[in-house]
Amino acid sequence: MALCAAAAAQDVAPLKVRLDWTPWGVQAPFHLAQQKGWYKQAGLDVTLEDGNGSVTTVQIVGASDAFDVGHAALASMMIARDKGLPVKAVAVFARQSDIGLLVPADSGIGGPAALKGRKVAYTAGSLEAPFIDAFLAAGKLKRGDVELVNVDAASKASTYAVGRADAAFSTIPFFLPVVSQTRPSQAVRFADYGLNMPSFGLFASEEKLKTRGDAIARFASVTARAWEYIYAGHEDEAVAAILAQRPQARLNKAVLRGQIDALKGYFGTPAAGSRLGRPVPADWVQAVKTLSSVGLIPADADPASFYVPDLVHAERYDAMVGR
Repeated sequence: MALCAAAAAQDVAPLKVRLDWTPWGVQAPFHLAQQKGWYKQAGLDVTLEDGNGSVTTVQIVGASDAFDVGHAALASMMIARDKGLPVKAVAVFARQSDIGLLVPADSGIGGPAALKGRKVAYTAGSLEAPFIDAFLAAGKLKRGDVELVNVDAASKASTYAVGRADAAFSTIPFFLPVVSQTRPSQAVRFADYGLNMPSFGLFASEEKLKTRGDAIARFASVTARAWEYIYAGHEDEAVAAILAQRPQARLNKAVLRGQIDALKGYFGTPAAGSRLGRPVPADWVQAVKTLSSVGLIPADADPASFYVPDLVHAERYDAMVGR
């Protein structure tokens, strides 16, 4: 009650948020918090706008005044910051890279070495592309050992699902529940082959962090607490919130639940004494190592320059959210 009273006493802060993509499971905490009124109780008037890719979201949030916060794959944000875009991560939800290889569940493909002679779909302009050589090398293979088929992102899932490729490089939590409806599949994760980096999280421009820092911190903290609530057994409630908040999107309830379930394995365990959402320094050291190994950022980049360390405090909203 004290928390709610404090929020009511302060001016309600408008906050515009650009999401990573059209509605899918990774956006569950935003829609759930919106549906349950948690953002409003924290003194925020949040507007959520769907996106069309992490790279685009990073560019729009970093280069314009239109949005206060963005939600995206944070490797894309790191690459953009290295190129001069003044953006920093605020919260990290999926601490492990979501990129990997989709393979049929009965294929016997358990790692890169088993891809020799196989036809593998990928998208040349996607984040997965720069890591393919390193992933294959972990299985002592080169590009010439596999048949790589370049397809656009929109048709990759269908290309794989109908069997026109033996495997596909992609964003695993998004695509795995989708293609498994037609072709039961499993994932081979890049993170398990030394190619790890923070995945989905929140970021903002340095200017917005200066002028809207308190509101951004509250938003990030409520969102982190919403994720904790979801994974405490409220996954179906989160699915219902997405469906209610995006009724025109024609979403599949089973796919949304599958995406939320698939994402959980990429969150990792919060650092000792910490809660979900707070950046873990060691993750960013590894991210610089991973991205620099394929030439996306310099090896001497300062890991601490890519994130703000102490804005996320999920514990402040325990009383509001409950169990």
